[in-house]
Amino acid sequence: MAAMALARQGARPHLFERSSESHDVVCGGFLGWDALALLEEAGIDAFALGAHSVTKLHLVAGVRAAVVELPAMAAGLSRRALDAALLEHAARRGAVIMRGMTAKAVEPEQRQVLFADGYTARPSALFLATGKYELRGTPREADMPDDPPVGIRVRLDATPALRRALRSRIELILFDRGYAGLVLQEDGSANLCLTVAKSRLARVEGSRERLLRELAQEAPLLAQRIGEASSLTAWASVARIPYGWKTGATLPGLFRLGDQAAVIASLAGDGVAIALASGGLAARAFLSGGPGAAPLYQRDFARRAARPLWVGERLRTMAERQGLAAAAVAVMTLFPGAARVASRAVRIGAY
Repeated sequence: MAAMALARQGARPHLFERSSESHDVVCGGFLGWDALALLEEAGIDAFALGAHSVTKLHLVAGVRAAVVELPAMAAGLSRRALDAALLEHAARRGAVIMRGMTAKAVEPEQRQVLFADGYTARPSALFLATGKYELRGTPREADMPDDPPVGIRVRLDATPALRRALRSRIELILFDRGYAGLVLQEDGSANLCLTVAKSRLARVEGSRERLLRELAQEAPLLAQRIGEASSLTAWASVARIPYGWKTGATLPGLFRLGDQAAVIASLAGDGVAIALASGGLAARAFLSGGPGAAPLYQRDFARRAARPLWVGERLRTMAERQGLAAAAVAVMTLFPGAARVASRAVRIGAY
């Protein structure tokens, strides 16, 4: 998003992408309505890419369940398809795409990026978008909890029964010290993302099969959905996720984007929108104020993200405690408008 905005105004940004080809990542298979609006403004129609339309939230805790209408249409789209479209649009606008380039360290005061192959980039400004992963020289000063969350992604090859069950909806399944989100993607598969406390994963010695067997006792619907799949891929994971973290501080010339700027709880479903919004806003700041605009951009974005992150953390705390989760589902059954208010409150919004 940053590269597209910069290139559109005549700059010639270089975008360094670690992977040599499009691939799926752990997070980001759901697009809220604010993410869809940001993509549309950039000239990308998610539904033309095959995105699965989502109009309902199915919230489940144990045997309790509530189905509520979302405030606006959302979508399920794989990061493989989304990232490929974003890179293609950036290249079309004039950005220079450098694939297969792995950054190993940043020297922010010198504005240097050191790559694994020995290449050194010395840009006038650096837009840091390494997601939930840390890059040497640019650590996030985040206090980690005693039992930090681990993010896990598995793709389910969906049968007709599973596709029927997930038609027009995203499912959010809550269990002790974690939760799972399930949504269809453009290729007909289902994207299953779990957030699980490190202690739970350690107890099953990192075994996917043992974890899923254990969760089946607490979340029978999750076991049913996995049983409806024809096969599962290997799981991908990312550890020590600093949910709720944001930064309002940076050096001139260093613009932090996406999860390097603010990390929202994954159950909020707004991580992609935060990435898209931060990219566009950082580019605008640079175009109007040059490298020196980075600190002001970072403070402004932290203020913009403050309420969604705060609400997301309150919802995550509730979701990961069985008693509170069951009570929340009961409330939303009686007052479905509460879910719509909550889903609006965790949106970063389009600019």
